[in-house]
Amino acid sequence: MKLELLDYTIIFGFFALVLFIGIYVSKKSGQNSTEYFLSGRSMPWWLLGLSMVATTFSTDTPNLVTDLVRSNGVSGNWGWWCFLLTGMLTVFVYAKLWRKSNVKTDLEFYELRYGGKAASFLRKFRAIYLGVLFNVITMASVTLAAIKIGGVMLGLDPWVTVVSAGLITVIFSALGGFKGVVYSDFFLFFMAMAGAIGAAYYLVNLPEVGGLQAVLENENVKDKLSILPDFSDKKALITALIIPLAVQWWSSWYPGGEPGGGGYIAQRMLAAKNENHAIGATFFFNIMHYALRPWPWILVALASLVVYPDVASIHEAFPNVTEDKLGHDLAYSAMMTKLPTGLLGVVLASLVAAYMSTISTQLNWGSSYIVYDFYKQQINPEASEKQMVNVGRISTVLLMVLSAFLALALQDAMGVFNLLLSFGAGTGLIFILRWFWWRINAWSEITAMFSSGILAVLLETTPLRGYLFAPDTGIFPEWADLPFIMIVTSIIWLTATFVTQPESKEVLRSFYLKIQPGGPGWAKVVDEAEVENVEIVKTNEKWSVPSGIKAMLSGVVLIYSIMFATGYWIYGEYQLAIILTVVVALSAFVLLKVWQGMKNVF
Repeated sequence: MKLELLDYTIIFGFFALVLFIGIYVSKKSGQNSTEYFLSGRSMPWWLLGLSMVATTFSTDTPNLVTDLVRSNGVSGNWGWWCFLLTGMLTVFVYAKLWRKSNVKTDLEFYELRYGGKAASFLRKFRAIYLGVLFNVITMASVTLAAIKIGGVMLGLDPWVTVVSAGLITVIFSALGGFKGVVYSDFFLFFMAMAGAIGAAYYLVNLPEVGGLQAVLENENVKDKLSILPDFSDKKALITALIIPLAVQWWSSWYPGGEPGGGGYIAQRMLAAKNENHAIGATFFFNIMHYALRPWPWILVALASLVVYPDVASIHEAFPNVTEDKLGHDLAYSAMMTKLPTGLLGVVLASLVAAYMSTISTQLNWGSSYIVYDFYKQQINPEASEKQMVNVGRISTVLLMVLSAFLALALQDAMGVFNLLLSFGAGTGLIFILRWFWWRINAWSEITAMFSSGILAVLLETTPLRGYLFAPDTGIFPEWADLPFIMIVTSIIWLTATFVTQPESKEVLRSFYLKIQPGGPGWAKVVDEAEVENVEIVKTNEKWSVPSGIKAMLSGVVLIYSIMFATGYWIYGEYQLAIILTVVVALSAFVLLKVWQGMKNVF
């Protein structure tokens, strides 16, 4: 594929803009650690919402969606669509709690909610576990997608892609800090959306594809179109829909979809002006992330089945791609090679934008853990603001280097996605309940974290998976691995909760006084405080969680209805599309009414 002058102008113009933003904000970002990691807690909802969307608009996401659609049909996306439920729970229940906590990172929460050496260990360990290990794995997955795009579209060797894509990103991230990330995300979002929509429209109308109707009627595509899995196929129904909606969304920890909020989503909520802006940002993100953005990628994936019906046809068209990088996810990059001059530059710039947005966020978020939750806690408690900013910049570079080396060893995004889900299985319920049940302690989280990780490793590296879940011979059905990890992990952490001592009265009362979580899960703590004439309840307001759950359910119906309606309008199934559009209007009305009845609404 040959780039023309116009394409180079668009791409390098975009690079120049991003670097200018990083340099422009670098002086203010370097003033202190709060500016560098949270932009002084002054961000408006719309900017944070766009930043959340841009961050999850990664180079590996269209590859992953393409892999899912080509392998399992459109319904295969329920593996990540299910996280809308936890996303909406974060909007209407947890966003205001996070902002009210006023912590600098979500790991600082551990020493707010728990006490003693266990809480200190948990905070420091997870700083490395999440900030380095998980963060590097996630960034390596994103960089792997960039390698595949560079290899297929530009014929670049993997190391050339890694160096060229990573160098500008790490310079920009180290200089600009969080403010640079968020400001650039504003432009990255529009660039990425323009590239995705423009590419989908052009590629679906290629002569060899034949237009949207031809795609929908193609024999390779017909059985891939359903948004819901085949209800007559018990295994597909259980694995693609029932487990994600019944178990996965609340039981699994996954970056960007953490039950109860967390990670870089929490970082943006903590950077908001106030609780209302935190709520508005997360709500806007969920609408864009789930309801609208997937469809351009899905259309390209469906069109790719017409041009490249299998992996062998992709390999035949791109023989220079090495065997270890072959997979269905390559089809997205393969389709991009058919774009014309100008649009090609926009799409390449949009893919670079997606890469930079995700990596810069992961770098800033991960380095915030290293600085606040490890360096300052473990190494230099008296660290000055300048020292913390410098350590943040150094750790940003080191994280980028580690992820680059790992990316060169990975093969496909799907494997990484499944591995991260397995590692986090069974831990999600703790993240939901720890705000509202006094009995959960630091040992609950420690045992859940280690047990889920050990089980995931045993299933991946020993014959245990085959013994337990092999077709026909396994003890359990082959789809039961995630529920198995969840159930075993839950039993372990619940046992640990009740055999260890609860947190001290002082810790529990201090947490309640600051957060005011309310609800029956804290009744024992409140009642004991009243008996001892200790005032920890500062408000007579009604417990807001029941209303929050109503708003969450209304929001879930609204966003899924938008997603389904969009799909059926595209498919030309107008009767269903009209019905669902009416459902959108009704659910929006119900949500507005519920939201107006809640305290601290946006």
